[in-house]
Amino acid sequence: MPGANIIGTGSSVPKRILSNKDLETIMNTSDEWITRRTGIKERRISTKGRNENTADLATGASLKALEMAGLSPESLDMVVVGTVTPDRQFPSTACMVQAALGADNATAFDVSAGCSGFLYALSTVDNAIQCGNCKTALVIGVERLSSIINWHDRGTAVLLGDGAGAVVVAANKKKKGVLSTHLRSDGKLWDLLYSSDGNTYLPTALKTIRLKPYLLKMKGNPLFKRAIECMATITKEALEHNSLKSEDIRLVVPHQANIRIIWGLAKSLGIPMERVYTNIHKYGNTSSATIPIALDEANREGLLVKGDHVLLVSFGAGLTWGASILKWTT
Repeated sequence: MPGANIIGTGSSVPKRILSNKDLETIMNTSDEWITRRTGIKERRISTKGRNENTADLATGASLKALEMAGLSPESLDMVVVGTVTPDRQFPSTACMVQAALGADNATAFDVSAGCSGFLYALSTVDNAIQCGNCKTALVIGVERLSSIINWHDRGTAVLLGDGAGAVVVAANKKKKGVLSTHLRSDGKLWDLLYSSDGNTYLPTALKTIRLKPYLLKMKGNPLFKRAIECMATITKEALEHNSLKSEDIRLVVPHQANIRIIWGLAKSLGIPMERVYTNIHKYGNTSSATIPIALDEANREGLLVKGDHVLLVSFGAGLTWGASILKWTT
């Protein structure tokens, strides 16, 4: 069977930076409190009239990934988008991206798996490539979480941001870059992180945000504990499946939800933080976009070397979680 290989990465974030200092003027919080509890210093927020909707951000990231891969949109067989904040209920964000790119030969659809959306989408494309149904695909994680923030709730409002990341995945009969992807879910715990009707409040300083009619609710403490446990367990399963050990992983690119979760995961796996990529201080939690944005930045910083083993691991609403081990092939 052909193997799936990442041959291009890209990312796109809104222009507006919302810092912790800015949040101090909006709600009862402080830069010290946010930084100590989350590791976040700032996040990007989409603005009306700047072509920063969900599909816009996804398209921008995709163009950069295609440029790196040296491919045209017409060569794509699939476009799969992980998101929970599409611009419309339908059509899918993927179809909007397909149209914007001119990827006329591609099948396009969205995947909803919360913060694990990118890994679910990557697994879908990997399976299609192994089955021979796809040769080249775009996998995108994109969110505009500013549109579903409860700005009365500082416990969640300080965490979230907007952005998009994309990878081009290509089939290769001689190389296998995506070694395996392992996915899990537990719908019994859906009420730890979910959307609820009734999103109407915006602080005056944030009137440029286009709100959706629902908002995010989260039970932070039980979710925190569950996240570390689930991500550590699924990672160990992925390592065992590929006959690898923690020391074989050159770089971990985890979901950027909270720096304390990332610290807890690294400690559980016995991997030093020097081998864990983080950019949460710049972007906050962008849900399904965190991993592909971080992967793109690590790639462009020269941290990914041909032959390296790379671990992607995530946890999100559903509950959903997953891990993918890559052998970097470019």
